[in-house]
Amino acid sequence: MFFWTQPKGIKAFGLKDKAFAQETKVLAANQGLYNGFLSAGLLWSVISNNTDNSLFFLYCVIVAGIYGAYSTKKIRLFYFQSIPAIFAVIIYYFI
Repeated sequence: MFFWTQPKGIKAFGLKDKAFAQETKVLAANQGLYNGFLSAGLLWSVISNNTDNSLFFLYCVIVAGIYGAYSTKKIRLFYFQSIPAIFAVIIYYFI
């Protein structure tokens, strides 16, 4: 969200160039805000020791990662976003 138009952000997200980053800056801010709310929800559910809420937000992260990887055709999104959440769900159910 904050580094979208910076060289590190452009490289990390595989953007064409700085002009493209500028054109899509609002979209990136929306996505960053969305991810921030997911993180806040997960943090809140852990602090409040509410496992039902934790699982809900973990499933939201998993679905977002699957959709992101599918819609952008970048499997890397799935690995970075969904896999950690899947591991957390597995740990919850089996440990």
